[in-house]
Amino acid sequence: MNNDIQAVRSFKDIFETVTAEVEKQVVGQRGVVRHVLTAIIAGGNVLLEGAPGLGKTVLVKAFARVLDLPFSRIQFTPDLMPSDITGTVMVNRTERGPEFTFQPGPLFSSLVLADEINRATPKTQSALLEAMQEGAVTVGGVTYRLPEPFFVLATQNPIEMEGTYRLPEAQLDRFMFKLDIRLPGEGDIHRIIDVTSLAGDGPRVEKRLSGEDLLNMKAVAAQVPVPFTARERAVRIMLHTHPDRTAVPLVKEYVRCGASPRGVQSLIASARVLALARGRFNVSAGDIAEMAAPCLRHRFFLNFRAAADGVDADAIIREILKKVI
Repeated sequence: MNNDIQAVRSFKDIFETVTAEVEKQVVGQRGVVRHVLTAIIAGGNVLLEGAPGLGKTVLVKAFARVLDLPFSRIQFTPDLMPSDITGTVMVNRTERGPEFTFQPGPLFSSLVLADEINRATPKTQSALLEAMQEGAVTVGGVTYRLPEPFFVLATQNPIEMEGTYRLPEAQLDRFMFKLDIRLPGEGDIHRIIDVTSLAGDGPRVEKRLSGEDLLNMKAVAAQVPVPFTARERAVRIMLHTHPDRTAVPLVKEYVRCGASPRGVQSLIASARVLALARGRFNVSAGDIAEMAAPCLRHRFFLNFRAAADGVDADAIIREILKKVI
């Protein structure tokens, strides 16, 4: 029992320390910062969506500075090829004749920033699938394991549609969270001006979390008990995203396809981290409800009528949560 209490306290302290360190450079996005850290500890990938200039790339770079992990950035463009990110087999001339060696690409890192992921062609986007799901890439018929921990933080701009390629449903489902980056409040904008007016890259941040620490925190989170009531709520929330399994009017009217069971797995994993970050060694039904939007908003798909009527996924999730109490 004492070990559990100590583990919870240590987890919470580290979580708050990392959050505070990132917020030295990322102003007005506290909820997003905590959600990104939650996904990283849970071992998931994150899709950050927002208009230009709201700090998506700055957020990921701040995490790269705070986490003592190998970091790489991939700027996605329409001419980017799969081998540009996974790596390729090189032919070297030696005295013994030609030798084939594998040259790793930028995916061979622990923290990968996939910047403007929707600007790459589907062929290149699909190259991320195996890496995000299996932690490995296959080149020339040989499978190469990626380092642990490994996670992708991807950004996309929902405004500019010209020259972009919509992420397919199969790839969206590989992201644990989809987070919407919104415009900060007036006071936070003044703070952003103060921070960015400093010389250099702004306030100095320190390394606060190593790869070993991150894996230890993930192992602690995996041991957090999930009561049946919390598990039941997670399953019911997911099922209510399916038009043929719900009585929620908005779902029946606007949802084309419901979320997959992978959404429930993400709900449970992220709720465990959230409970520890709040100093508890058990998952509550409230933790499940709080994680519903980031875990599910990209896992069910709306019809054309929803777009015409201005109904988004978050509005539907709010109605589902009213039903699942």
